[in-house]
Amino acid sequence: MRTLLILGGGTAGTMVANKLHKRLPRDEWTITVVDRDDDHPYQPGFLFVPFGTYESDEIVRSRHHFIADGVTLVYGEIDRVSPDDRVVHLEDGRELDYDYLVIATGTSPRPDQTPGMLGSEWHKSVFDFYTLEGATGLEKALDHFDHGRLVVHICEMPIKCPVAPLEFTFLAEAWLREQGLRDRVELTYVTPLDGTFTKPVASAHLGGMLEERKVEVVTDFMVESVDPDRKVLVSYDEREVPFDLLVTVPVNMGAEFVARSGLGDELNYVPVDKHTLLSTAYDTIFAIGDASNIPASKAGSVAHFAVEVFVDNFLEHVAGLPMTGAFDGHANCFVESGDDKALLIDFNYDTEPLPGKYPIPHVGPMSLLKETHANHLGKLAFRHIYWNVLLPGHPIPLPALMSMAGKEVPDAPNTDSREA
Repeated sequence: MRTLLILGGGTAGTMVANKLHKRLPRDEWTITVVDRDDDHPYQPGFLFVPFGTYESDEIVRSRHHFIADGVTLVYGEIDRVSPDDRVVHLEDGRELDYDYLVIATGTSPRPDQTPGMLGSEWHKSVFDFYTLEGATGLEKALDHFDHGRLVVHICEMPIKCPVAPLEFTFLAEAWLREQGLRDRVELTYVTPLDGTFTKPVASAHLGGMLEERKVEVVTDFMVESVDPDRKVLVSYDEREVPFDLLVTVPVNMGAEFVARSGLGDELNYVPVDKHTLLSTAYDTIFAIGDASNIPASKAGSVAHFAVEVFVDNFLEHVAGLPMTGAFDGHANCFVESGDDKALLIDFNYDTEPLPGKYPIPHVGPMSLLKETHANHLGKLAFRHIYWNVLLPGHPIPLPALMSMAGKEVPDAPNTDSREA
């Protein structure tokens, strides 16, 4: 018997386990998934918790419920991987052998990496919303916030779901208007980027939306520390941004065991081939989802599309054949913009988000780079799809690789667009 060991039972790890369980001969393979606990959060739901849209029990379910029968689920903290021996060591002393290893332990916010962030104001006037604890605490803080300066802040890139801070800003602006507080609150968006997003066309479009909503944007801000006593963000070039309520996205890093195992880069992400997701150091190790260092968004859609390519590649690889699939970095993200509207962006390694229609060219029903109510409904509907279709490994009728069909590509400056 050969053993496939999957570290991490989140989005990517669960999909890999369920899809390969259907494809690998059960009399030749065992599949084991390792995670620290049985709580599987629907992470896109954290964004909505501060505004009362979701309760915590709506976005956290039992991990084992989504793992296929016949796949072993092991609970425990991972201490390290011994790749030369093909052994994973757990902190309680257990050892798990493997023939092939998939690292899918994601990325996590690390407020400890920024001096002062975990100071006296943590979860008082300084919050994250990338954890359930932070999101629920922020909901209570917003209930008592009626004036002052609300700052939305990103420490550094890459981060999990890079559009989420923008979404929070748009939702907060709409919520403040609904509460009759917008004129009493100064809203500021602080980013280490030179614009609002990593891709120029989308950055200009989203930046224009912030300007329309009278949101101040502070760019190229590399945070050095948070001063909790004075309630200011301090940058390395000594600029300061004061706040009354700070909603921050801490530094994101991969799992610590990756560093202890000598498998990661400076942020604990596993270096892999960006098309096959195979480790650049070991041909028995793959990293998928947020755990890898591929130059794509750390988002659930990327994990989903990557898994679709990975499964066939893995079957070829373990059969001793060349891997013929090439993941293109496809990302597909709804961007909540408030007032029951959202945008949709669709892009990959080489092509930035463009306007158009998705998934059916000229028809949609989703519009790309345009605020619509249909996109908002699509964002909300995805929670049902996530639990009932995506995690179980059922097919979704969307291409894993990005298509240019339906996208409007500018021919040249000052000319009309054409649809590809």
